[in-house]
Amino acid sequence: MTLTPLGAHPDADGTDFAVFSSVAEGVDVCLFDADGNETRTPLEADTGYVWRGRVDGLVPGSQYGFRVRGPWDPGHGARCNPAKLLLDPYARAIAGSVEWHPSVFGEEPGDSAPHVPRSVVCTDEFDWGGDRPPGTPLEDSIIYELHVKGFTKLHADVPEGSRGTYRGLAHPAVIDHLTRLGVTAVELLPVHQFVHDAALIARGLRNYWGYQSIGYFAPHNEYASGDGGQQVDEFKQMVRALHAGGLEVILDVVFNHTAEGNEHGPTLCFRGLDNAAYYRLQDDPTHYVDDTGCGNTLDVHRPQGLRLIMDSLRYWVQDMHVDGFRFDLAASLGRGASDFDPFSAFLEAVGQDPVLAQVKLIAEPWDIGNGGYELGDFPPGWSEWNGRYRDTVRDFWRGTEGMLGDFATRVTGSADLYGRGRRPSASINLITVHDGFTLADLTSYDAKHNDANGENNRDGTDDNRSWNCGVEGPTDDPEILELRMRQRRNMLATLLLSEGVPLLLSGDELARTQGGNNNAYCQDNAVSWVDWSIDADRQGLFDFVASLCRLRRATPGLRRRRFLRPDELTWYRPDGAAMTGADWGEPYARAVAAAPPTNALVLLVNAWWEPLTFSLPQQLRGISWSAVVDTAHGSGPPAVVPTDEVVVGGRSLLVLENDAGGGS
Repeated sequence: MTLTPLGAHPDADGTDFAVFSSVAEGVDVCLFDADGNETRTPLEADTGYVWRGRVDGLVPGSQYGFRVRGPWDPGHGARCNPAKLLLDPYARAIAGSVEWHPSVFGEEPGDSAPHVPRSVVCTDEFDWGGDRPPGTPLEDSIIYELHVKGFTKLHADVPEGSRGTYRGLAHPAVIDHLTRLGVTAVELLPVHQFVHDAALIARGLRNYWGYQSIGYFAPHNEYASGDGGQQVDEFKQMVRALHAGGLEVILDVVFNHTAEGNEHGPTLCFRGLDNAAYYRLQDDPTHYVDDTGCGNTLDVHRPQGLRLIMDSLRYWVQDMHVDGFRFDLAASLGRGASDFDPFSAFLEAVGQDPVLAQVKLIAEPWDIGNGGYELGDFPPGWSEWNGRYRDTVRDFWRGTEGMLGDFATRVTGSADLYGRGRRPSASINLITVHDGFTLADLTSYDAKHNDANGENNRDGTDDNRSWNCGVEGPTDDPEILELRMRQRRNMLATLLLSEGVPLLLSGDELARTQGGNNNAYCQDNAVSWVDWSIDADRQGLFDFVASLCRLRRATPGLRRRRFLRPDELTWYRPDGAAMTGADWGEPYARAVAAAPPTNALVLLVNAWWEPLTFSLPQQLRGISWSAVVDTAHGSGPPAVVPTDEVVVGGRSLLVLENDAGGGS
């Protein structure tokens, strides 16, 4: 006999239910009509601690939850309370949101049903219309991180009712912007159903980023036209439209913790079903292991926690057609009993899974636990957000001494981190992402300005490695404004000319600012939303980024599947002599040139204040060159460079292309 998989599964005559709990003494599925009246149906215990049942005549769109009768014994890790209505961990859609009433907390006797979200019965039927993923190789990818709501909320060409939704992201005007820019994939900030934290609601704020997941199979309902299951179809329609535009869809997923928090948090789902099966508990099981800074840590070493994640990943690939995942605080998923283990149960399970082998897997390779910075330690098949790349590029362009050697290592793919059995595409190169300053703010502020978050500016990192170019915040000084724009071009050019996979932050191509807020997780407003108003400077920056993306696509040498050999790139001093070990070690060194033996492209970098004259090495002389990238002047037609000496503007870089033939 084939057993019903976990979750709710409708057919023509009714709906089958199945939910896991190894501690339950009884489980009811609770059905709600349009008036909120509740009907309870007992489920039967089956093998493997799964409780099963069927409700005849129950159709898609029906709302339900579970109640678990079992032990309330926190001292032994059990937190069952039948007064709490629980979400189905496998719910395909979720209706409503949490109201922060005392009854939502597990130790309270009151009925939580009026104050918590409900699961929704959904059908899997959808006309994909021959949808096929673009299948862009990772080394050819240019990833663009965006927020579903914030990206289109202010977009004038998107109909008002679709702004800030899955439909808005699928709008032709939005897809046109992305394709003209030249990116190949969108990486969506969390779209699993999430919770707005009680502390934020109390301050009149909201959880904008979405890193408080509670439904790992359910698209977040606030990004859809309704929450009765519409979110599933609308998400699929978005994916289908993005694929038709040649864009892949990568999800930022938060499997390291849930919105239930620590022992003082709400009981919404996993805690009330089987606390110890889903969470890592301390030696005193009344308390939770917290490697995430969010109160709890999902236990991926127990079979049910691991199965939940694996089932969710396969569902989003097979049923929702997504093309990859970025794993938030992924080091916590790779932990053994304590420390990180590249052969942990989760990483081994993912590595052997034939479905997940076909998609992009990207780790944020750190958490806050013991030894939690695991950059370079994930196994083959994984890529990683390269925090070293971010820090080095920021430091180099703001003028920190002694960075030239590390800058060259990052630009050529970070072989020191990934050269042992991995490829340059293991490095997801980034300079700005949602967490931190935007690129405009990185060049406009020396310090964070997070007062609007209501935490007295204590939240957010102080290690920004930013430079305000002379004045903190807004200014009308034309010299400072020009320098800021040049610094943005420097970092964008570095990013798109580096080996590895570039990751752009949405709005950086339009000089989006958050007013110096480097932790806008709770700013669901114009602070975070993309401003689509265009002036000459913003249009110029967009055109500059688009030209870099075109250059990258046209230059196979920037998209290698293996690391460069020593004879495939030569580095030169500004006087034309080859760099030596002593040259790399000079703390004041801030200028360098690089060329492959094909002489197709030459990179000249000058991080000094003043213009610097580079003498081309002998083998590069007598060649007609065009300047295809010049961060001192932005975009425009290539400038012919007829001389064997090239002046590179202060704090700028130049890319020369051999007029006899294109990139290497």
